[in-house]
Amino acid sequence: MLSKRNFLSAVAALACTALNAGRAAAQAYPNRPVKIVIPFGPGGPTEFILRLIADRLTTALGQAFIIENRPGGAGGTVGAKSVAVAEPDGYTLLFSSPGPLVTAAAIYKNLDYDPIRSFAPIAMVIYAPQMLAVHPSMPVNSLPELVAYAKANPGKVAFGSSGHGTQPHLLGEMLKVMAGVDIVHVPYRGAGRSVTDVVAGQVQMIFETTAILLPHIESGKLRALAVAAEARSPLLPGVPTTAENGYPELTASFWSGVLAPAGTPAAIVAKLNGAINEILKSKEAQDGLARLSAEARIGSPQDFAAFIASETPRWAAIANETGVKVD
Repeated sequence: MLSKRNFLSAVAALACTALNAGRAAAQAYPNRPVKIVIPFGPGGPTEFILRLIADRLTTALGQAFIIENRPGGAGGTVGAKSVAVAEPDGYTLLFSSPGPLVTAAAIYKNLDYDPIRSFAPIAMVIYAPQMLAVHPSMPVNSLPELVAYAKANPGKVAFGSSGHGTQPHLLGEMLKVMAGVDIVHVPYRGAGRSVTDVVAGQVQMIFETTAILLPHIESGKLRALAVAAEARSPLLPGVPTTAENGYPELTASFWSGVLAPAGTPAAIVAKLNGAINEILKSKEAQDGLARLSAEARIGSPQDFAAFIASETPRWAAIANETGVKVD
C-alpha cells in the first residue's frame, strides 16, 4: 500500500511538473522570431489578413512573425509537410486553406503527412464564399449560358485553379459532372497565377473567392456569373447563387487558419489563439474582411479542429463523385 501511495504521489508530482513547465514555456514564448508558412505562392486571397495578423502579433508578443511562401507539390502539400515535420515548439506555423488539410486528403493516396494528426489547430481566421467568373471575351452572362456554350464547344473552355486538388479545382470538376460539359482544368501554383491568366484571357473561367476576384470584377476585367454559396454576396447583390441557377450542391466556402505541428504545447496554442482572436476583433480586420465579402471566424482551437473534421468527409465524397484521384 505504501508503495502504491508513493507511486501515485510521484505521478502527481510529474504531472504538476509538466503543467508548470508548459505554463513557463507559454510565458516565455516567443523568445525568437516565428515563421508562418503559406503553402502557396504570393498573391493568395487571404494573404492580406495574414500580414495584418503577423504585424499585430509582432507588436503584441514582442518577436517578429515572418511570413514565408512555400509553394510546391499539389494543393499546397509541400509547404504543409514542412510544418508537419517541424519541431513542435511554436516557432514554425502553417497558414492553410482547405487544400492541404481537407481536399488533398480526399484525392491523394500517399500524402507524406496526416492532415488531421500532423497538426494542432490554433485558430480559424477567415471564411469567404467561392464564386464563378469568366473573361469578358466569353459570350456568356450567366451560368446557364456558360453551360450551353461549353456544350456547344467541347474541350474549348479552360478553367484555372490554384492547384490540383484545391477547392477551385474540385468545383470545376463538380460542374463538369453536374452539367455534363467538357471543360479543361489548368492547375497553377497558387491563386495569384491562376487569376492573372484568366484576367489575361489565357484561360476562360475560374472558381475563386469573392475576396480575390472582386477587384477584377469591379474593374471590368472579369465577369461574375454566380456565387457558390447559399446566399448572394452583399457586395455583388446582382449576381445570383449557383443554387438559383439550378446547381444547389455546387457550393463551397474558402477558409484559412493557423496551425502548428502536432505536439506543440497546449499553453502555446492557447496563447496564440487568444492573440489572434483579439486581432480579428479589431476594426481594421473587420473592415478589411467586410470589403472582401469575407468574415472572421473567432473561436477556440477545438472549434477549428471540429470544423476541419466536419469538412473532411464532404470533400472525400465530392472527390469520389467526380473521380478526382491521384496515386
